[in-house]
Amino acid sequence: MANDQRVADLLIRCLEQHGVELVFGIPGAKIDTVFDALVESSIRLVVCRHEQNAAFMAAAYGRLTSKPGVVIVTSGPGVANLATGLLTATTEGDPIVAIGGNVPLNMLHKEAHQNTNNVKLMEAVTKKSIEVDAGENIPEAIANAFRIATQSRRGACFISLPQDIGIETTQLQAPPRAVAIEYGTAKTDNIEQATKHIESAKTALVILGEEATQLNNTCAIRCFLEHHQLPVVSTYQASGVVPKNLMHLFYGRIGLFKNQPADKILEEADCIITIGFNPIEYDPEIWNAQCNKTIIHIDYHPCDIHLRYQPKFELLGDIALNVYALDKTINKKFDYKNQFSHLREEYLQVIEQGKDKVGKNGLVHPLRFIHELSKVTNDKTIIACDIGSVYMWVARYFISHIPHQLLFSNGQQTLGVGLPWAMAAKMSHPNHNVISISGDGGFLFSAMELETAVREKVKFIHFIWSDAHYNMVREQQLMKYHRDSGVKLGVLDIPSFAKGFGAVGYDLRNANDFASIYCEALEQDVPVLVNVAIDYTDNQDLFRTVHSHKGN
Repeated sequence: MANDQRVADLLIRCLEQHGVELVFGIPGAKIDTVFDALVESSIRLVVCRHEQNAAFMAAAYGRLTSKPGVVIVTSGPGVANLATGLLTATTEGDPIVAIGGNVPLNMLHKEAHQNTNNVKLMEAVTKKSIEVDAGENIPEAIANAFRIATQSRRGACFISLPQDIGIETTQLQAPPRAVAIEYGTAKTDNIEQATKHIESAKTALVILGEEATQLNNTCAIRCFLEHHQLPVVSTYQASGVVPKNLMHLFYGRIGLFKNQPADKILEEADCIITIGFNPIEYDPEIWNAQCNKTIIHIDYHPCDIHLRYQPKFELLGDIALNVYALDKTINKKFDYKNQFSHLREEYLQVIEQGKDKVGKNGLVHPLRFIHELSKVTNDKTIIACDIGSVYMWVARYFISHIPHQLLFSNGQQTLGVGLPWAMAAKMSHPNHNVISISGDGGFLFSAMELETAVREKVKFIHFIWSDAHYNMVREQQLMKYHRDSGVKLGVLDIPSFAKGFGAVGYDLRNANDFASIYCEALEQDVPVLVNVAIDYTDNQDLFRTVHSHKGN
């Protein structure tokens, strides 16, 4: 019939109806009908070099746009390779819709080439995992995946598409996208009781978590802090929420090891207001070890109860609405500035050291690198930071006032995200300067995507802190066991590596050359790699609370 179309074409029409403009993926025989349908679509296809990186790109796209990133791969190892990327996204609140091919329906329960139980494989790393067993189910499968992926707390959804279903014909048309999910305000009594505890506290403190970075939530939080001068700290993923005019309230970022000025004020506080906080961002077992704090939990959903994270009050529903409601209810004037000014000075003094910090043997000290980086960035700069010692330095000491300007993998601490995140950042924000940073260990986890970036004309600058070790692991081993194991790596020739992919590479061996290399890199028409001879001599300060029973 004239209106017949393949189920694969219907799937693509459904993606278009949901506003999808970009798809990341790798083709294969079990999913090639969907890739064929993309040929006549308005959706841009970015063919990647590894499915894991395709998922990383989809996650960064989702985090930066609040629209699910979409990734499409083939069956068997194609689907299996998504697992790390989807786990990271689900843990860290990044919306993804992933579609994977599978063997035909009549082969699902047989030993067959590239056959696996896709649904079971993906259940542990997604919010929802389903198999489509009839073409007519495609519209509802797509609609539900987009709703669940964007429902707070956000994450990944997976749809398995058997090969024969994609080839079937159907007369169904793609329906309009479903209405957005909306939340309300907490009970008035809860808000009033929470207010009494805040006003009667010896020291009330705000912890900003990952959901604080959503636009509406950020606006509400800034309004609240302007009216109520409470001290505030943030997790790494919540960086950028506190604006310049409220920085006198900010005591730094918390995460991993309890050794920061922000941890000291957190230790002093007896009333903690968490806003959009996920315990995976910073274990309550570390910061509330004595179980001696009244916790007020403001979030979309009830918290995951820990022995040391049991809120006295939960203000559940729309975070922004509840923050505004609390703002209007509190009448007390707060002034902790003089009480904790020494802690703020302690935090700022470390950052200020970067201005003149000289690395050992002329190498580049992390604080000096961060200082130089801060001089060349502005509100239209996005920085994607990989995991390793580099992540701890940047997360603690790079000041930002723009939500999602700094991208970190804080929940899973997934190695290799930096470069693919930078690519997705540039694709979603083409008018921004995009920078990514990794160690030499994390770099080679995803460096093959440099070819994708060159082919797709995605321009960004990637800095590689090189010391020929898995350094973050090494530092913890040395402090626990006084020796290292399994962390030594080879030396990379980054300029030659870049040239081999059609990119440009530099060596940065003296911090004084940072500005000139950066300016030259900006003028290039291709991606740029910059090898940084880093001095990790002071890394022990990052890990100084580690003992034989602790570590991350």
